[in-house]
Formats: sequence, structure tokens, C-alpha cells
Amino acid sequence: MTILDNSAEKQAALLSKTSAEPTAANETRTASGSGKKPPMSNSFLDRFFQISKRGSTLAREFRGGLVTFFTMAYIVILNPLILGGFSAENAPTDVAGGWLSAAQVGAVTGLTAGVMTIVFGLVANLPFGLAAGLGINSFLAVAVIQEVTWPEAMGLVVINGILIVIFGATGLRSAIFRAVPKELKAAITVGIGLFIAFIGFVDSGFVRATTGGPPVQLGDNGSITSIPTLVFIIGMLVMGILVARKIQGGLLIGIVATTVLAAVAEAVFRIGPGSADNPGGWHLNVPVLAGQLVSVPDLGLVGQFDLFGSFARIGGLAATMLVFTLVFTNFFDAMGTMTGLAKSAGVAHKDGTFPKLKSAFIVEGMGAVAGGATSGSSNTVYIDSAAGIGEGARTGLASVVTGLLFLGSMFFTPLTSVVPLEVAAAALVVVGAMMMAQIREIKFTKFAIALPAFLTIVTMPLTYSIANGIGVGFISFAIISAASGKIKKVHPLMWVVTVGFIIYFARGPINALMGA
Repeated sequence: MTILDNSAEKQAALLSKTSAEPTAANETRTASGSGKKPPMSNSFLDRFFQISKRGSTLAREFRGGLVTFFTMAYIVILNPLILGGFSAENAPTDVAGGWLSAAQVGAVTGLTAGVMTIVFGLVANLPFGLAAGLGINSFLAVAVIQEVTWPEAMGLVVINGILIVIFGATGLRSAIFRAVPKELKAAITVGIGLFIAFIGFVDSGFVRATTGGPPVQLGDNGSITSIPTLVFIIGMLVMGILVARKIQGGLLIGIVATTVLAAVAEAVFRIGPGSADNPGGWHLNVPVLAGQLVSVPDLGLVGQFDLFGSFARIGGLAATMLVFTLVFTNFFDAMGTMTGLAKSAGVAHKDGTFPKLKSAFIVEGMGAVAGGATSGSSNTVYIDSAAGIGEGARTGLASVVTGLLFLGSMFFTPLTSVVPLEVAAAALVVVGAMMMAQIREIKFTKFAIALPAFLTIVTMPLTYSIANGIGVGFISFAIISAASGKIKKVHPLMWVVTVGFIIYFARGPINALMGA
């Protein structure tokens, strides 16, 4: 649920008018798709972030950063619900009976997301927001703490981050990135678009799981019966209309307007939070301001990690397999997400790479280290950043704005919860539609690439994992290319990664065979 892929922008028109293979030249286009550079500025911010050079303006960067924060702010509420609680009875407890305070998790979630997003904006100069990754935090809460304590689990996250930083600093991560065929990179972007759209549909209640028959269905037995889902539909249409009409700030205007609508609906109908007894309630955030608005954050979890304790508790082999799982998930989720976001922002080159690629990979790895060190879970690039990109963000200034707002969220948690998940979900669906434009880069007439691309695209939303989609695509591409006499088209590093993904997918049986 990373509202989630995990991609975005160029304000409808920009994506529709972008060439089949975005290049650095796209950086000179404006968010409205006019193809004209905005007036050049000699300000320090313009020179440092290359705002005019990338066809943006200060207003677009600030607006984009604001939109990205609103679409990511749910993590400040959701991460504490996944990792912590207000007592041992309602929190995930580890093997020693330990648990994390929800209030403390919320504070470090905002702190780490704020610091790492600002660092990413300053160093990598890309409009990507970082926060606790939902895949890894769920893995920690559901599986890892069944074997180790919370401090030991966070120590594994830190080790995972250190390895990713090493991969980035040595150039290995960049080399793997460059070894991926451009068609698969386009498929990753399209898959992420479908993924975040699907996340939006599920988070809004527009699509729901069933207990019998097909795996999912529309609303409640094929009908839209809840007011929050209706608000989602209205919000999606409003944002779609504004973007289609090339209204500057369309997504932000849509988010604010739909939030107001949601607040009015809550005030009139008293809908309340969703639960087993109230299936038609709001998901996660109820759009109402109540009680204390400002609080002092409790940062007591900072530094509460045990780097090597898990190796002593469960043994080197079992701990290593946990690290392997964390690294693979972190490594390829982030790589896929950044691929899609860079293409959406128009800063990607023909081969799919983008400016300051190595720096971006290193800082993203540092996010994992910081997340483990603060017990907020590994921080990674969020596909929700696509919403800000769709609003016109093209540089790291937008990330700085988003990061500052995250730091502020530590003190104003009630304000971050005003925007209901249904409203953020509407923005994700619109952005997902924008990302589909990249499908034009895939030559479906060549089945050796068509099937791997197709598998990449559909696996992401169906398995709720960007890494799974990349893995299935890589494996199928390597095998099909080799078997069809085109083995030379498979880069040696692709074979290495393919073997790694095979091990990754078979880690359950491997653990069982080794007694881990």
C-alpha cells in the first residue's frame, strides 16, 4: 500500500506529448506541455536546483512538494499502526514480549522521512519523497519479530541499508540498472502505474476482496454503497477534469476540494472510521479536526537497535536469509520506483538512467540505515511522489518542501490526518493513468520482449509488489531470450540478477532444506 507505485506527472498533456523515449531534452518542457522554457532566473534556488533548466518554476516546485506530502502523509498515521500500539495487548510483540509505542513510532516516522527527503532533494536533486516502506515494515511486524526482538529486527534493517549503500557507492547498483533493457524499464513504469492505481482502488473501497467467487469485486457485491467510496469517485473525476483541462495545480486543487467535501460528508452523516462493525467508514483517516492539534514528539526510539543481536539469537544462516530478503525487496523496489518517477518527470535519458543516478542510489540506501537506526523501518523512495511530479515538480526543491512538511508533521499529527485515504487514493488513480503513456515504448510485436514486459506489468498489481514484478520480468526475459537464440541480448549482470531472483522466490523451500 504504498500509496501508494509506486509515478506521475507532466500534467496530462506533458505525458501525452512526451516522445516515446524521454531524454534530457524533455527537461526543458513545462508541466503544461507547451514546450516553452519558463523565464530564466538568476536566483540561488534556481541555479542550485536547475529549476528553469528543467522547465519548471518555483511555484510548481513548492506546489509539487505540497502535493507529494499530502499523498504521503498517511504513512505518519499508518506506520505506527503497523509497527506499534498503545499497549502490549494491541501492538505486535516480539519473541521477548517487547513492543513499540505508536506515539514514538509516529514521531520517528516523520523525523526520518523529513530528514531523508530533504537530503535526497539536496544531493540527488530529484522530486522524490522518502518514507518508511510499507512492504518492509509489514514484513518486520508479521514475520521477523516472530524470531527476534524489535531492536534486533531494526539492526537487520540497518545492515540491509549498509549493503545497499555499498552497492550504490561501488557502482554495482548503477551497473545493474544500465543492464536492464529499455523495454523492461518502460514495463516497470507501466506496471507501477497500474500498481498505484490498484492501490488507490483498494484503499478507497472501490475494489474489495471477496470470500467466495472472484478474488476481488466492485464495491459491495458490485455496488457502490459507502459515502467514502463515493467521495473517492467524485475526487477522481474532479482531478481528472482539472488535469485534462490543463489547470495549473489541478491535483492539489482536487485534493483540497475533495477533502472539504469529505469533511462536510463526515459532519452531516457521522460516518466514522471503518471497522468490521462499520464497513462503510473512512479508511485510516477520518476528515475532522478534533482535540489537541500540537504535541511535542517523543523521539525515544532513536538509536534503539541491536546491530548483530539477531545473529546470536537465531544463527548466522537464518539471519543472513532475513537480510537477503530485506536487501532484495529494498533494492529492486526502489530501483523500479525511481525508474518510473524519473520517466514521469521527464529527466530520464534514452537508456532510462537519470541525473545523479549514483547519488540517488546511495542516499536511498542511507534511508534504510536511518530507518533502522530510528526504529521506524527502512525508508525508501515513494511512488506517491508521482502526484507531486504530476503537479509540475521536476527538481529536488520539491523534495525539500516535502521533507520540511514531514518534520512539521511530528508536531501537527492531527493536521496530517485530515486528508482521508480515499482522497489520496483518487490522486493515485489519476497519476497511474498518466504513467500508462510509457506503454508506447514496448514493442509488443516482438514476443520475446512482449511476454516479459506483460508479466512485469501485471505481476506488480496482482502481487502488491514492485520487486516481484521486476523479478518475474527479469527471469522470463533471460530464459526466453536464451531459448529463442538471442542470448547475446542478455547482459551478464542480468543473468546474475536472474539467479538472485530465483533464489529470492525460492527462499521458503531453501530455508526449510537448510533448517533455517
